[in-house]
Amino acid sequence: MAAASPIRDTRNDRLQRLDALRASWMLWMAAFHFCFDLAWFRITDWNFYADPRWTLQRTLILSGFLFWAGLGQGLAQQAGQGAARFWRRWAQVAGAALLVSAGSWLAFPHSYISFGVLHAFALMLPLLRFGAPLLGTPALLALALLAIALPQLLQHAWFDSRWTNWLGLVTRKPVTEDYVPLLPWAAPLLLGLVAARQRRLQRLLQGGAPRWLVGLGRWPLSFYLLHQPLLIGALWLWQRTMAS
Repeated sequence: MAAASPIRDTRNDRLQRLDALRASWMLWMAAFHFCFDLAWFRITDWNFYADPRWTLQRTLILSGFLFWAGLGQGLAQQAGQGAARFWRRWAQVAGAALLVSAGSWLAFPHSYISFGVLHAFALMLPLLRFGAPLLGTPALLALALLAIALPQLLQHAWFDSRWTNWLGLVTRKPVTEDYVPLLPWAAPLLLGLVAARQRRLQRLLQGGAPRWLVGLGRWPLSFYLLHQPLLIGALWLWQRTMAS
């Protein structure tokens, strides 16, 4: 294991333990997707759409990424992150979301991704950046609870189309390879923002972490975009090699 690093990276004022935690979730996501790819190539018979062992993992992985994003955004606000830096990062996420939609449409024309995790980030991060600082912690907790409860209490067929299902008030889950609507998934993002206001957690995040995890955790978007094409390509080559 590499030696622990200083409390903060003096070049960009990042909390290294937060980067390391994010990297741990990235590796978990990659392992999950590798198992999904094994099933997709019919190497295994795992059911990722109904088996609780896999559906629960997806929920935890996604919740973690949203929580870390809310936490990171809250800490960035406290550190006085400028609007230009925020919008530059937002443009990267929004552009990547469009790329995912286009790529998935080519690969899965009947179940392409119109509102997945990157689309959710692109929608929710500006709301978090400019709306959440106006609210106190009790209000943020109430909104998180509302985000969880509303999809259970208020559903209508009008929300089932691709133009409206991003809200999350659907009567049936859409046929798509990834679906992360505003409700209920705003909840972990809001809880991350609340966590960023807790002094005890801030102190826990101050400290060193393994350098390789810290380095990996600084590239979540690139990792997200690249890991699946690499895994699928590797499995495809392996199958071709075994068949020849």
